[in-house]
Amino acid sequence: MIDLSQTPPIILYDGLCGLCNRLVQFVLRRDPHDRFRFASLQSDVAHAMLRRHGANADDLDTMFVVLDADRPTERVATRSDAVRIILREIGGVWAFLAGIGAIVPRAGREWLYEQIARHRYRVFGRYESCPVPSARDRAKFID
Repeated sequence: MIDLSQTPPIILYDGLCGLCNRLVQFVLRRDPHDRFRFASLQSDVAHAMLRRHGANADDLDTMFVVLDADRPTERVATRSDAVRIILREIGGVWAFLAGIGAIVPRAGREWLYEQIARHRYRVFGRYESCPVPSARDRAKFID
């Protein structure tokens, strides 16, 4: 588990992607302890964070989780590793699934991630602009 005495993990996601927005809603419903914060890849915040790590926020096929943001120990997890961190931190059956994911070779997880990312707009749709979070959840969004 992530040391929650540090800054909350920040999920950087494609704000125009229907699947990504569903993932954000999924996490919000299962995050009663306010572990996560969120920023769309289209935001200045995401661009600045990823630039520090040599990553490109314009790579909309990639989900990122920033751990220990704005600290010397800041690091970024990407793609299937980011998904595993999210599931593990949500806990319960989701943490169990993250554990199973750890058994699957990384190349296999990345291949599955790539297949989903490649077809996500066609299957889950695409927004014209980033959806506005509810008033209840607005404070969890940093962009």
